[in-house]
Amino acid sequence: MTAGGRLNAPRIVLEGVSVGYGQRIVLRDITTELPAGKISVILGGSGCGKSTLLRTLLDLVPVRSGRILIDGADLAAMPADERMAMRRRLGVLFQDGALLGSLPLGQNVALPLREHTTLDEDMIEDVVRMKLRLVGLEPFVQYFPRQLSGGMRKRAGLARAMALDPAILLCDEPTSGLDPITSADLDQLILELKATFPMTIVVVSHDLESLFTIADYVVVLDKGEMLFHGTLDELKKCRDAFIVRFLGRMPSRESRILGADARGAGRPAPDRRTETDQG
Repeated sequence: MTAGGRLNAPRIVLEGVSVGYGQRIVLRDITTELPAGKISVILGGSGCGKSTLLRTLLDLVPVRSGRILIDGADLAAMPADERMAMRRRLGVLFQDGALLGSLPLGQNVALPLREHTTLDEDMIEDVVRMKLRLVGLEPFVQYFPRQLSGGMRKRAGLARAMALDPAILLCDEPTSGLDPITSADLDQLILELKATFPMTIVVVSHDLESLFTIADYVVVLDKGEMLFHGTLDELKKCRDAFIVRFLGRMPSRESRILGADARGAGRPAPDRRTETDQG
């Protein structure tokens, strides 16, 4: 195997996690458990802190307080070598695919294999083709990113994220910018990966269609605070005002007032001509 063999997907536990930049607190006291072998969706609007949470799980942003435990091991307390080994167990699908435009698809997928394994070139080529076959892109191994559609670039990014057989797959807005059909196809691919591999999958999203398709577990963030965590069925029963508005795609009271003002300002002036003038 290209990564260490494993029988079970890891669980991720956040205990009182707070994160900030400078004086600004972005995440405040997040406590939840993302279940092993399931798809957890981190849901929220723009600026709610969900991307920061993803970067924190990637060990790119330090926690101000609290702990992140992966299979019971405190990420921040690990020795440097163990921490690096843990990072290699993470696969990441970036929002835009993050492919190198100067390299063909096969070379993009091969990058983590060359960086983190001692496989020879023949074996690397075999693994690359296997990962591209997994996402339906094997015939495009020699194509450059600019020659691919947006959905194909996302699939290629997913193939690269899977290159090292990750124990945890982190996906940043995977359906962002895609048409509904392509989004649905990508959701199905993520479900197939969950069914096939022993992985814990974490998806950051604001896409409700995707949420209801793939989520086993949901965390809802707003303004850096966790409003809800639980199963999809529990989410549907939640009566929190923000969550009800979000799931119903309803504007806030402030947005409704602004919208009404804008509509009023945009109305054409009434036609004050007389019937004789109009004739």
